[in-house]
Amino acid sequence: MPKMKTKSGVKKRFKLTANGKVKSAQAGKRHGMVKRTKNQIRNQRGTTVLKECDAKIVKQFMPYGD
Repeated sequence: MPKMKTKSGVKKRFKLTANGKVKSAQAGKRHGMVKRTKNQIRNQRGTTVLKECDAKIVKQFMPYGD
């Protein structure tokens, strides 16, 4: 049986933690910062852990946990 391929877009955007959770960048930081509050911009720094329902979809595209 051939090896399964990892979606290249997924391996660029997501990482797995040691416990198997999916880590991703915060959403809503690309443009339109004038509309956002300073508190909102501060809270969107760094990364976040996806909810389990979204993480299940992402894990299908990374079969070997890249």
